[in-house]
Amino acid sequence: MPLPLIHNPLSTQSLDRPRCPSPLIIGGVPLATPLLLAPIAGYCDLAFRTICREWGGVGLACTDLLSPQGLLRGTATSLDLAKTNDFDKPVGMQLYGSDPEIMAQGARWAVEHGATIVDINMGCPVDKVTKKDGGSKLLTDVSKAVAIAKRVRQELDRMPLSDEEWRRRIGGEPAFGVRDSSATTRTVPLTCKVRLCWHTADYDAGLACSPHLARQLADVGVAAVTVHGRTTEDKFSGTVRLDGIRRVVEAVNGAIPVVGNGDVREPVDAARMLRETGCSGVMIGRGALSTPWIFRDIWHYLCTGELLAQPTEPEILATIARYLDMMESQRDQRYALFQIQRRISWFAKRMQRPLDNGKMESIKPFKEAVRTAKTTQEVRDALARFGAGELRGGVDSPTETAQAE
Repeated sequence: MPLPLIHNPLSTQSLDRPRCPSPLIIGGVPLATPLLLAPIAGYCDLAFRTICREWGGVGLACTDLLSPQGLLRGTATSLDLAKTNDFDKPVGMQLYGSDPEIMAQGARWAVEHGATIVDINMGCPVDKVTKKDGGSKLLTDVSKAVAIAKRVRQELDRMPLSDEEWRRRIGGEPAFGVRDSSATTRTVPLTCKVRLCWHTADYDAGLACSPHLARQLADVGVAAVTVHGRTTEDKFSGTVRLDGIRRVVEAVNGAIPVVGNGDVREPVDAARMLRETGCSGVMIGRGALSTPWIFRDIWHYLCTGELLAQPTEPEILATIARYLDMMESQRDQRYALFQIQRRISWFAKRMQRPLDNGKMESIKPFKEAVRTAKTTQEVRDALARFGAGELRGGVDSPTETAQAE
């Protein structure tokens, strides 16, 4: 059955979107689409990656941020964050840290445990990461950042993969007719995710380190760079700076692909990112939390110019139930309950219906039923009741709506 469409008045304007972007190949890994699920701290577990993949359109999905020390010690949290399977391919495993040798050994662990791509986090602005000299703190010491990448690349080069293992890690034969005949070695590619720079004043003065850093990373064997279009000082405030991403694209001059990241919540946002920056791919983070089907929608829009109709309420409820089931089977009831309760505002964002007065119907009773559930069965009961028309009423307050943003 064809996917339902809705008319998009912008689709007739050729400047509003590219026509079916070129295939994206990262270090010999051919991606089915140029759309990547970001390593969202605290959210990007195997269950969430799976439901995004099941909706379609995902070219590459990344794990949560991984501590190499935690991986090497075998801590339960790190092992859970790195968990993958054969459906979850191709998969990127993102490491954060500041010690080149420990990062190299963490990369070795990642390859030994199924990574298709290893990524170094050079963009996280969170204090608990930057205070340990990791994440975007590396932007303040470009030579150190490059040294880490060089050491990790050396370690990856020591771990060639067989053709059979390579096919398994890229997820079999790539879809959409993408083929790569240029790769002569089968080693796991290295990528890096960066921000524009640390200080906003440096960016405003034209002194952002990211263009210079990206060129040096390419020189030491990094296969692609993802650029979040904000500074560390911006954190997640304000608007993504597309011109900053474009500066990086221009600086590498085609040597490696540049993936743009930031503020992609709708298909038109991805089209604008590609058009205005010249980047080769788009990474989506927070925009996927409420809309795990966003990759399907973007890819369809980029290739056809048409917007797909949003999933129906039963489809969204089925997605939530599916996610709950996977979390419980992969871990336990306690973990599944904790995760669904902290994510229900994200999932429920697209379930509100407009009222006759133009305002949105409140589903606060439904969210409260999930948040106060004592067991996963009580969550399933709330889903069933909501599907039957219960747990609704009133109008959402601005505060309640904002909490889901």
